[in-house]
Amino acid sequence: MVDRLHQISTVIIGLIIPLVFSGCTNHPTKAEAASLKPVEIKEWQVPWDQTRPRDPYVDQQQRVWFVGQGGDYIAVLDPELGQFHQFKLDPGTGPHNLIVDKEGQVWYAGNRAAHIGKLDPSTGKIIKYPMPDPKAHDPHTLVFGHDRDIWFTVQQGNFVGHFDMATGTIQLMPLPTAQARPYGMVLDPTHSPWFTEFGTNKLGTVDRATMTVQEFALSRTETRPRRLVVTSDGVIWYVDYAEGYLGSYNAKTGDIQEWLAPGETDAKPYGMTVDDQDRVWFVETGSHPNRLVGFDTRTHTFISLTDIPSGGGSIRHMVYHQPTKTIWFGTDANTIGRARMP
Repeated sequence: MVDRLHQISTVIIGLIIPLVFSGCTNHPTKAEAASLKPVEIKEWQVPWDQTRPRDPYVDQQQRVWFVGQGGDYIAVLDPELGQFHQFKLDPGTGPHNLIVDKEGQVWYAGNRAAHIGKLDPSTGKIIKYPMPDPKAHDPHTLVFGHDRDIWFTVQQGNFVGHFDMATGTIQLMPLPTAQARPYGMVLDPTHSPWFTEFGTNKLGTVDRATMTVQEFALSRTETRPRRLVVTSDGVIWYVDYAEGYLGSYNAKTGDIQEWLAPGETDAKPYGMTVDDQDRVWFVETGSHPNRLVGFDTRTHTFISLTDIPSGGGSIRHMVYHQPTKTIWFGTDANTIGRARMP
């Protein structure tokens, strides 16, 4: 183990902090991978062809909302009835992601139209909140904060942002690293946002007291973290899309561990979530069909491997719904999918 925690370099708007790498790269053999148990998966064919349905979110009524990135719409699926309903957005919106608040209001990222939008499903009315900087042209992934607020990434614009839902005020924080491509985002148990930098080998967070960005360089320069989750102990888990690893970062100790995915260096792990037993689930998009992989973070073992029935094409984002113990995802095969947890 190489201790580099004291090599801390200060930058104008944040910190770049190298981390400690434990060198753990365990991965299952082919025989072990073949013995991993599958989970039950069901998919619903979306009725609007070739519209890239993605980034589902389950509301209080257990309806599943999602965006049609290639079709400029928001839609909702009633899983019990198998029925879909669509809300059209302006042409060129390119919605990338959505989340639904407790009042049933749907918030979305207008990825090609430089705004965050709010849809009231009861009226169909949409309110747009434009980005305050023209360089922030592509809001990407949204997560709710703890105080009627939303944190978000702006990938090509190279910002992370904070949105006050009550006032509509947006604050943008540029990243210290150029072309870092902030991508996936989650909140840790202290309500602080963490994000991946897909253009570099770094993770990042925001100090909420000072609204400054901190960056953490991962051990391998080739790493390209794309999505991330946080387990109940506050450990950050990420997938390395470029090299096929699942990794963990302990923010308290700076320790990093990594495990090569069952698909090894060709796995291209992408969509990711965590369940209420702290099991991490991610999708290998480098295989055809795509494969849903389960990993027990307590025993550090892979526990499940399941082919996506439609093939998937690419599964980009997943959410875990605790009341029903299900994972939801959208696919490039134009389906919305559900995986039941064992």
